[in-house]
Amino acid sequence: MSFKSLLTLILTLTASNLVGAVPASRPVKCPDGQHTVQNQACCVLFPIMEDIQDNLFDNECGEDFHESLRLTFHDAIGFSRKAGGGGADGSIITFSDTELGFHANNGVEDIVNAQKDVISRHNISAGDFIQFAGAVGLTNCPGAPRIPFFMGRPNAKAASPPDLVPEPFDPIDKILARFNDAGFSPREVVALLASHSTAASDNIEPNLRGVPFDTTPSEFDSQFFLETLFKGTAFPGEGNPAGGEVKSPIAGEIRIASDQGLARDPRTACDWQEFATNQPKMSSEFGTAMLKMSLLGQDKRKLIDCSDVIPQAKALKVKQAHFPANLTRKDLELTCKKPFPTLPADPTVTSVAPVPPAEDS
Repeated sequence: MSFKSLLTLILTLTASNLVGAVPASRPVKCPDGQHTVQNQACCVLFPIMEDIQDNLFDNECGEDFHESLRLTFHDAIGFSRKAGGGGADGSIITFSDTELGFHANNGVEDIVNAQKDVISRHNISAGDFIQFAGAVGLTNCPGAPRIPFFMGRPNAKAASPPDLVPEPFDPIDKILARFNDAGFSPREVVALLASHSTAASDNIEPNLRGVPFDTTPSEFDSQFFLETLFKGTAFPGEGNPAGGEVKSPIAGEIRIASDQGLARDPRTACDWQEFATNQPKMSSEFGTAMLKMSLLGQDKRKLIDCSDVIPQAKALKVKQAHFPANLTRKDLELTCKKPFPTLPADPTVTSVAPVPPAEDS
């Protein structure tokens, strides 16, 4: 080895060691004396989180949380590489007079008004609050991932352009194209739909409220992906003019037409089946896709990482999806050709009760 080469190697190793030796920023104690964070600016979030949990969610994975998680999406997806829009900027609250008039936002007015009340008590932008509430509330659901949270979204400057929120009865081609315009792949779309694991319908089918999409609406698990694969029948009601509601073979459960389609579409069926049988992967990829969605339209470099404020969710007691009573692998409608593993059965699960309404609704 030449002297020049040796000198280059020594300088490279020295520089590497110096980089590795830079100490991480020291945690700081918040003024309340109870919490510690990496960035003191994040301390303001703890009283907001307490207010959210006590007065909005009641510390439960219930209806107000379900609607808040829905709102994170309805606000953030107002972003288009073609049509513009501010993305996750809180415009659905700031310009609610406009955006609540969009057909796809039907049903979110109650949670918009509930969140406005909490926001009025704190110094936080609507964009930050919507995503923070979603990340905090998610931790009330066993099995949920810990979503990183970045603070500092400026106030929205304008309402979202219309027609950017996909509808439950949209054709699969239209849904995937809309998400592609916002920067999401088909697999990321499937990952985001894990949110339906803790969801229920209030307005898809007339006169039915709080109808869950799976038998465990208070748990963030892969049961939703499995149960969407069961063969269903057209819903025997007035339905939507576009058609497509699907009655699950499980009593008390309903299925969105677009979920039914994505679970069987050749572009997404294998992803769907994988998430049905792999809870850790489903949870992890949902967390990654949710973070990406929460930053739509934002410059992450200008935001403060306050992820250490978000608590951890409890672990699931049952970590694998299971067949409800009287249903077996023969009842699945599988279009992906990959092998489907053997899953356990729970004969005690015969139906699912409606999700109780929010106290203020």
